Amino acid sequence: MFGNKNKPNKPQNRIDCLIGAGTEIKGDMTFDGGLRVDGRVHGNVISVDGKPGTLVLSEAARIEGEIRVSHVVINGTVVGPVYAADYVELQSKANVTGDVYYRTLEMHLGAVVQGRLVYQDEAKTDKVVQFKPASAD
Repeated sequence: MFGNKNKPNKPQNRIDCLIGAGTEIKGDMTFDGGLRVDGRVHGNVISVDGKPGTLVLSEAARIEGEIRVSHVVINGTVVGPVYAADYVELQSKANVTGDVYYRTLEMHLGAVVQGRLVYQDEAKTDKVVQFKPASAD
């Protein structure tokens, strides 16, 4: 009754999966809930459609690929576009080479973005979050 329909989804408070330091993954991955990356990922990282997903990248983390989640906290390196339906936090050691699509942005002193910062309103956000593999029609 008194809720705000335009309020962003609440971020995931717990980590359901960890990609540890020294771990390297090659290929696309999807997840549900919370994912923390301390290692390397060569591929796209996407939260399951229709469910909020929180991605946390530590200072040592590196992702080379597209990120599509509802919430993301970056303190490592990303080479590729970042699509966040609700919230992006770029911490002081963040280094993003690619465009960042966001609804709410928090950027700390020292964070680097080599690309565009693109605000997504509600209508555009719905279109951005949907992922369709290249092989699908």
